[in-house]
Amino acid sequence: MKIVLVIDQFDDANNGTTISAQRFARALIAHGNQVRVIACGKPADYKYAVRQMRFLPVVEHLITSQGMRLAIPNRHVFEKAAAWADVVHFMMPSPLGIMGLRHVEKLGIPHTAAFHCQPENITFSIHLGNSQRANDFVYSRFRDTFFNRFTHIHCPSRMIADQLRQHGYTAQLHVISNGISPAYFYQKREKEDFLKGKFTVLMVGRYSGEKRQDVLIDACAKSRHASHLQLILAGKGPTEKKLRRLCEKRLANPVIMEFYSPQRLIEIIDQCDLYVHTSDAEIEAMSCMEAFACGLVPVIAQSPRSATPQFALDERSLFPAGDSAALARRIDYWLEHPEERGEMEKRYAESAADYSLENSILHTEEMFRMAIHEIRP
Repeated sequence: MKIVLVIDQFDDANNGTTISAQRFARALIAHGNQVRVIACGKPADYKYAVRQMRFLPVVEHLITSQGMRLAIPNRHVFEKAAAWADVVHFMMPSPLGIMGLRHVEKLGIPHTAAFHCQPENITFSIHLGNSQRANDFVYSRFRDTFFNRFTHIHCPSRMIADQLRQHGYTAQLHVISNGISPAYFYQKREKEDFLKGKFTVLMVGRYSGEKRQDVLIDACAKSRHASHLQLILAGKGPTEKKLRRLCEKRLANPVIMEFYSPQRLIEIIDQCDLYVHTSDAEIEAMSCMEAFACGLVPVIAQSPRSATPQFALDERSLFPAGDSAALARRIDYWLEHPEERGEMEKRYAESAADYSLENSILHTEEMFRMAIHEIRP
Protein backbone atom coordinates (compact mmCIF):
# COMPACT_ATOMS: atom_id res chain seq x y z
CA MET A 1 0.00 0.00 0.00
CA LYS A 2 0.94 3.64 -0.44
CA ILE A 3 0.38 5.26 2.94
CA VAL A 4 0.60 8.94 3.90
CA LEU A 5 0.98 9.80 7.60
CA VAL A 6 -0.19 13.26 8.66
CA ILE A 7 1.66 14.45 11.77
CA ASP A 8 2.78 17.98 12.61
CA GLN A 9 6.28 16.98 13.68
CA PHE A 10 8.09 13.91 12.40
CA ASP A 11 11.82 14.72 12.30
CA ASP A 12 12.79 15.13 15.96
CA ALA A 13 12.34 12.15 18.29
CA ASN A 14 11.61 14.32 21.34
CA ASN A 15 8.05 13.27 22.21
CA GLY A 16 6.16 10.00 22.44
CA THR A 17 3.83 10.54 19.49
CA THR A 18 6.67 11.35 17.08
CA ILE A 19 8.77 8.43 18.32
CA SER A 20 5.79 6.09 17.80
CA ALA A 21 5.16 7.55 14.33
CA GLN A 22 8.78 7.05 13.27
CA ARG A 23 8.76 3.45 14.49
CA PHE A 24 5.36 2.89 12.85
CA ALA A 25 6.63 4.22 9.50
CA ARG A 26 9.75 2.03 9.56
CA ALA A 27 7.72 -1.07 10.39
CA LEU A 28 5.21 -0.39 7.61
CA ILE A 29 8.06 -0.03 5.12
CA ALA A 30 9.60 -3.28 6.38
CA HIS A 31 6.26 -4.93 5.54
CA GLY A 32 6.60 -3.85 1.91
CA ASN A 33 4.50 -0.68 2.05
CA GLN A 34 5.50 2.74 0.75
CA VAL A 35 5.24 5.52 3.34
CA ARG A 36 5.38 9.28 3.06
CA VAL A 37 4.58 11.92 5.67
CA ILE A 38 3.06 15.40 5.71
CA ALA A 39 4.87 17.37 8.41
CA CYS A 40 6.77 20.58 9.04
CA GLY A 41 10.54 20.69 8.78
CA LYS A 42 13.05 20.27 6.01
CA PRO A 43 11.93 18.71 2.70
CA ALA A 44 12.92 15.08 2.10
CA ASP A 45 12.18 12.29 -0.35
CA TYR A 46 9.72 10.74 2.10
CA LYS A 47 8.12 14.02 3.18
CA TYR A 48 5.66 16.57 1.88
CA ALA A 49 6.98 19.52 3.88
CA VAL A 50 4.75 22.30 5.21
CA ARG A 51 5.63 25.41 7.19
CA GLN A 52 5.65 25.57 10.97
CA MET A 53 3.11 27.67 12.85
CA ARG A 54 4.44 30.56 14.93
CA PHE A 55 2.83 31.89 18.10
CA LEU A 56 3.35 34.52 20.77
CA PRO A 57 6.42 33.67 22.91
CA VAL A 58 4.40 32.38 25.90
CA VAL A 59 2.31 30.03 23.73
CA GLU A 60 5.34 29.01 21.67
CA HIS A 61 7.19 28.03 24.84
CA LEU A 62 4.23 25.98 26.12
CA ILE A 63 4.07 24.00 22.87
CA THR A 64 7.81 23.47 22.32
CA SER A 65 8.39 22.56 25.99
CA GLN A 66 6.13 19.57 25.37
CA GLY A 67 8.46 18.53 22.54
CA MET A 68 5.91 19.54 19.90
CA ARG A 69 5.55 21.84 16.92
CA LEU A 70 2.38 22.64 14.95
CA ALA A 71 2.25 22.82 11.16
CA ILE A 72 0.37 25.12 8.78
CA PRO A 73 -2.04 23.25 6.46
CA ASN A 74 -1.40 23.55 2.75
CA ARG A 75 -4.07 22.55 0.23
CA HIS A 76 -1.60 21.94 -2.59
CA VAL A 77 0.48 19.61 -0.43
CA PHE A 78 -2.56 17.50 0.43
CA GLU A 79 -3.65 17.37 -3.21
CA LYS A 80 -0.21 16.16 -4.21
CA ALA A 81 -0.09 13.57 -1.44
CA ALA A 82 -3.63 12.37 -2.12
CA ALA A 83 -2.84 11.82 -5.79
CA TRP A 84 -0.12 9.39 -4.71
CA ALA A 85 -1.73 7.67 -1.71
CA ASP A 86 -3.93 4.63 -1.29
CA VAL A 87 -4.82 5.78 2.25
CA VAL A 88 -4.09 8.83 4.40
CA HIS A 89 -3.65 8.22 8.14
CA PHE A 90 -4.09 11.21 10.49
CA MET A 91 -2.13 11.08 13.76
CA MET A 92 -3.41 14.23 15.53
CA PRO A 93 -6.55 16.45 15.58
CA SER A 94 -4.39 19.54 15.04
CA PRO A 95 -5.11 22.36 12.55
CA LEU A 96 -3.00 20.41 10.03
CA GLY A 97 -5.17 17.34 10.55
CA ILE A 98 -8.53 19.13 10.63
CA MET A 99 -7.96 21.19 7.48
CA GLY A 100 -6.14 18.36 5.73
CA LEU A 101 -9.08 16.07 6.36
CA ARG A 102 -11.37 18.45 4.47
CA HIS A 103 -9.15 18.28 1.39
CA VAL A 104 -8.91 14.48 1.55
CA GLU A 105 -12.69 14.18 1.92
CA LYS A 106 -13.26 16.37 -1.14
CA LEU A 107 -10.84 14.28 -3.16
CA GLY A 108 -12.49 11.01 -2.08
CA ILE A 109 -9.26 9.48 -0.70
CA PRO A 110 -9.56 6.68 1.90
CA HIS A 111 -8.58 7.99 5.33
CA THR A 112 -8.21 6.77 8.91
CA ALA A 113 -7.26 8.38 12.22
CA ALA A 114 -5.40 7.51 15.41
CA PHE A 115 -6.34 8.73 18.90
CA HIS A 116 -3.00 9.56 20.51
CA CYS A 117 -3.79 12.87 22.27
CA GLN A 118 -5.74 12.36 25.49
CA PRO A 119 -7.67 15.49 26.58
CA GLU A 120 -5.76 15.46 29.88
CA ASN A 121 -2.55 16.04 27.91
CA ILE A 122 -4.00 19.47 27.15
CA THR A 123 -6.01 20.29 30.26
CA PHE A 124 -3.22 19.49 32.73
CA SER A 125 -1.05 22.04 30.90
CA ILE A 126 -3.55 24.76 31.82
CA HIS A 127 -4.17 23.41 35.36
CA LEU A 128 -7.61 21.97 34.54
CA GLY A 129 -6.63 18.31 34.29
CA ASN A 130 -8.95 17.20 37.09
CA SER A 131 -11.94 19.13 35.75
CA GLN A 132 -14.45 16.68 34.29
CA ARG A 133 -16.17 19.53 32.47
CA ALA A 134 -12.93 20.68 30.81
CA ASN A 135 -11.97 17.17 29.72
CA ASP A 136 -15.48 16.44 28.41
CA PHE A 137 -15.32 19.68 26.42
CA VAL A 138 -12.06 18.61 24.74
CA TYR A 139 -13.49 15.15 23.98
CA SER A 140 -16.52 16.79 22.35
CA ARG A 141 -14.41 19.26 20.33
CA PHE A 142 -12.19 16.43 19.07
CA ARG A 143 -15.32 14.40 18.22
CA ASP A 144 -17.28 17.09 16.39
CA THR A 145 -14.46 18.78 14.48
CA PHE A 146 -12.46 15.68 13.57
CA PHE A 147 -12.97 12.11 14.71
CA ASN A 148 -16.66 11.60 13.87
CA ARG A 149 -15.81 12.31 10.24
CA PHE A 150 -13.87 9.00 10.10
CA THR A 151 -15.19 5.47 9.86
CA HIS A 152 -12.07 3.87 11.37
CA ILE A 153 -10.06 5.02 14.40
CA HIS A 154 -6.97 3.36 15.85
CA CYS A 155 -7.11 3.25 19.68
CA PRO A 156 -3.92 2.14 21.46
CA SER A 157 -5.87 0.66 24.40
CA ARG A 158 -9.28 -0.64 25.41
CA MET A 159 -9.47 2.07 28.08
CA ILE A 160 -9.34 4.91 25.56
CA ALA A 161 -11.73 3.09 23.21
CA ASP A 162 -14.24 2.89 26.07
CA GLN A 163 -13.78 6.61 26.72
CA LEU A 164 -14.49 7.41 23.06
CA ARG A 165 -17.68 5.33 23.08
CA GLN A 166 -18.85 7.03 26.28
CA HIS A 167 -18.28 10.41 24.64
CA GLY A 168 -20.29 9.65 21.51
CA TYR A 169 -17.62 8.66 18.97
CA THR A 170 -19.29 6.72 16.17
CA ALA A 171 -16.45 5.21 14.10
CA GLN A 172 -15.36 1.61 14.19
CA LEU A 173 -12.69 1.55 16.92
CA HIS A 174 -9.66 -0.67 16.35
CA VAL A 175 -7.89 -1.44 19.65
CA ILE A 176 -4.29 -1.94 18.55
CA SER A 177 -1.25 -1.43 20.74
CA ASN A 178 1.38 0.96 19.41
CA GLY A 179 3.67 -2.06 19.69
CA ILE A 180 7.03 -2.72 21.33
CA SER A 181 10.04 -2.53 19.02
CA PRO A 182 12.24 -5.67 18.92
CA ALA A 183 15.12 -3.39 20.04
CA TYR A 184 13.70 -3.69 23.57
CA PHE A 185 14.44 -7.12 25.04
CA TYR A 186 15.70 -8.65 28.29
CA GLN A 187 19.39 -7.87 28.67
CA LYS A 188 21.05 -6.72 31.88
CA ARG A 189 24.17 -4.53 31.76
CA GLU A 190 26.79 -3.84 34.39
CA LYS A 191 26.06 -0.52 36.05
CA GLU A 192 28.12 2.47 35.05
CA ASP A 193 30.06 4.23 37.80
CA PHE A 194 27.38 6.84 38.47
CA LEU A 195 24.83 4.10 39.29
CA LYS A 196 27.00 1.60 41.16
CA GLY A 197 26.03 0.88 44.74
CA LYS A 198 22.54 2.34 44.33
CA PHE A 199 19.08 0.82 43.86
CA THR A 200 18.08 2.64 40.68
CA VAL A 201 14.44 3.63 40.14
CA LEU A 202 13.48 4.81 36.65
CA MET A 203 10.52 6.71 35.24
CA VAL A 204 10.34 7.81 31.59
CA GLY A 205 7.89 10.48 30.49
CA ARG A 206 7.24 14.10 29.69
CA TYR A 207 7.63 16.49 32.61
CA SER A 208 4.00 17.62 32.87
CA GLY A 209 1.20 17.68 35.40
CA GLU A 210 -0.60 14.47 34.45
CA LYS A 211 2.57 12.36 34.71
CA ARG A 212 2.79 12.99 38.48
CA GLN A 213 6.55 12.63 38.89
CA ASP A 214 6.03 14.49 42.18
CA VAL A 215 4.40 11.35 43.64
CA LEU A 216 7.50 9.29 42.81
CA ILE A 217 9.81 11.92 44.31
CA ASP A 218 7.80 11.91 47.55
CA ALA A 219 7.76 8.10 47.60
CA CYS A 220 11.57 7.92 47.28
CA ALA A 221 11.88 10.39 50.16
CA LYS A 222 9.50 8.28 52.31
CA SER A 223 11.25 4.98 51.54
CA ARG A 224 12.97 3.11 54.38
CA HIS A 225 15.94 2.95 52.00
CA ALA A 226 15.89 6.58 50.87
CA SER A 227 19.66 6.96 51.23
CA HIS A 228 20.20 3.96 48.94
CA LEU A 229 17.88 5.07 46.11
CA GLN A 230 18.97 6.69 42.85
CA LEU A 231 16.05 8.24 40.96
CA ILE A 232 16.22 8.77 37.19
CA LEU A 233 13.49 10.87 35.56
CA ALA A 234 14.05 10.55 31.82
CA GLY A 235 12.26 13.14 29.71
CA LYS A 236 11.69 16.85 29.18
CA GLY A 237 8.81 19.25 29.60
CA PRO A 238 7.35 22.37 31.18
CA THR A 239 7.47 21.24 34.83
CA GLU A 240 11.21 20.51 34.84
CA LYS A 241 12.23 23.41 37.10
CA LYS A 242 9.47 22.60 39.58
CA LEU A 243 10.49 18.95 39.73
CA ARG A 244 14.17 19.81 40.18
CA ARG A 245 13.36 22.07 43.12
CA LEU A 246 11.24 19.33 44.71
CA CYS A 247 14.06 16.80 44.28
CA GLU A 248 16.57 19.16 45.89
CA LYS A 249 14.33 19.48 48.95
CA ARG A 250 13.24 15.85 49.29
CA LEU A 251 15.81 13.38 47.96
CA ALA A 252 18.86 12.00 49.75
CA ASN A 253 20.74 11.57 46.45
CA PRO A 254 20.73 14.05 43.55
CA VAL A 255 18.15 13.18 40.90
CA ILE A 256 19.21 12.44 37.32
CA MET A 257 16.96 14.31 34.87
CA GLU A 258 17.84 14.05 31.20
CA PHE A 259 16.27 13.42 27.79
CA TYR A 260 17.95 10.35 26.24
CA SER A 261 18.19 9.15 22.66
CA PRO A 262 16.36 5.83 22.09
CA GLN A 263 19.63 3.86 22.06
CA ARG A 264 20.98 5.52 25.20
CA LEU A 265 17.63 5.01 26.92
CA ILE A 266 17.88 1.27 26.31
CA GLU A 267 21.33 1.30 27.92
CA ILE A 268 19.92 3.14 30.94
CA ILE A 269 16.94 0.77 31.27
CA ASP A 270 19.27 -2.24 31.23
CA GLN A 271 21.15 -0.85 34.27
CA CYS A 272 18.10 0.02 36.40
CA ASP A 273 16.43 -2.04 39.13
CA LEU A 274 12.80 -0.92 39.07
CA TYR A 275 10.44 1.03 36.81
CA VAL A 276 7.69 3.27 38.24
CA HIS A 277 4.80 4.80 36.31
CA THR A 278 2.84 7.38 38.33
CA SER A 279 0.74 8.98 35.57
CA ASP A 280 -2.88 9.90 36.34
CA ALA A 281 -3.80 9.90 32.62
CA GLU A 282 -2.24 7.64 29.98
CA ILE A 283 -3.51 6.21 26.71
CA GLU A 284 -1.05 3.31 26.74
CA ALA A 285 2.45 4.23 28.09
CA MET A 286 5.00 2.95 25.61
CA SER A 287 7.78 3.84 28.06
CA CYS A 288 6.41 1.38 30.62
CA MET A 289 6.01 -1.32 27.98
CA GLU A 290 9.56 -0.86 26.74
CA ALA A 291 10.88 -1.00 30.29
CA PHE A 292 9.25 -4.31 31.18
CA ALA A 293 10.20 -5.73 27.77
CA CYS A 294 13.80 -5.11 28.89
CA GLY A 295 13.14 -6.95 32.15
CA LEU A 296 12.29 -4.15 34.56
CA VAL A 297 9.50 -4.91 37.04
CA PRO A 298 6.99 -2.02 36.83
CA VAL A 299 5.04 -0.38 39.65
CA ILE A 300 2.01 1.36 38.14
CA ALA A 301 -0.52 3.90 39.44
CA GLN A 302 -4.09 2.59 39.43
CA SER A 303 -5.94 5.48 37.82
CA PRO A 304 -9.28 5.19 35.98
CA ARG A 305 -7.89 7.51 33.29
CA SER A 306 -4.82 5.38 32.63
CA ALA A 307 -4.56 2.24 30.51
CA THR A 308 -1.17 1.30 32.00
CA PRO A 309 -2.50 -0.87 34.90
CA GLN A 310 -3.47 -3.48 32.28
CA PHE A 311 0.21 -4.50 32.16
CA ALA A 312 0.51 -5.43 35.86
CA LEU A 313 0.88 -9.17 36.40
CA ASP A 314 -0.12 -9.00 40.08
CA GLU A 315 -0.95 -6.55 42.88
CA ARG A 316 2.71 -6.02 43.77
CA SER A 317 3.01 -3.94 40.60
CA LEU A 318 0.10 -1.62 41.46
CA PHE A 319 -0.49 1.23 43.91
CA PRO A 320 -3.36 3.72 44.39
CA ALA A 321 -2.79 6.72 42.11
CA GLY A 322 -1.41 9.72 43.98
CA ASP A 323 -0.55 7.73 47.15
CA SER A 324 3.18 8.27 47.66
CA ALA A 325 3.24 6.31 50.94
CA ALA A 326 1.80 3.23 49.23
CA LEU A 327 4.29 3.62 46.41
CA ALA A 328 7.16 3.86 48.91
CA ARG A 329 6.05 0.52 50.37
CA ARG A 330 6.06 -1.06 46.91
CA ILE A 331 9.57 0.27 46.18
CA ASP A 332 10.80 -1.07 49.53
CA TYR A 333 9.21 -4.46 48.87
CA TRP A 334 10.96 -4.95 45.55
CA LEU A 335 14.28 -3.70 46.95
CA GLU A 336 14.04 -6.11 49.90
CA HIS A 337 13.03 -9.14 47.79
CA PRO A 338 15.64 -9.40 45.00
CA GLU A 339 14.90 -13.06 44.26
CA GLU A 340 11.22 -12.37 43.66
CA ARG A 341 12.16 -9.36 41.56
CA GLY A 342 14.50 -11.49 39.43
CA GLU A 343 11.74 -14.04 38.83
CA MET A 344 9.22 -11.36 37.88
CA GLU A 345 11.68 -9.63 35.55
CA LYS A 346 11.63 -12.71 33.34
CA ARG A 347 7.85 -13.00 33.47
CA TYR A 348 7.40 -9.36 32.50
CA ALA A 349 9.86 -9.68 29.63
CA GLU A 350 7.93 -12.70 28.35
CA SER A 351 4.61 -10.83 28.61
CA ALA A 352 5.94 -8.19 26.21
CA ALA A 353 5.45 -10.66 23.35
CA ASP A 354 1.69 -9.95 23.55
CA TYR A 355 2.37 -6.35 22.46
CA SER A 356 4.87 -6.86 19.65
CA LEU A 357 5.22 -4.24 16.94
CA GLU A 358 4.87 -6.98 14.33
CA ASN A 359 1.35 -7.85 15.51
CA SER A 360 0.39 -4.20 15.71
CA ILE A 361 1.42 -3.57 12.11
CA LEU A 362 -0.58 -6.55 10.84
CA HIS A 363 -3.74 -5.28 12.56
CA THR A 364 -3.17 -1.71 11.37
CA GLU A 365 -2.70 -2.85 7.76
CA GLU A 366 -6.03 -4.66 8.02
CA MET A 367 -7.67 -1.43 9.21
CA PHE A 368 -6.18 0.41 6.22
CA ARG A 369 -7.50 -2.25 3.82
CA MET A 370 -11.00 -1.95 5.32
CA ALA A 371 -10.97 1.83 4.84
CA ILE A 372 -9.72 1.52 1.24
CA HIS A 373 -12.37 -1.09 0.41
CA GLU A 374 -15.16 1.21 1.63
CA ILE A 375 -14.13 3.94 -0.80
CA ARG A 376 -12.77 1.79 -3.63
CA PRO A 377 -14.46 -1.64 -3.46
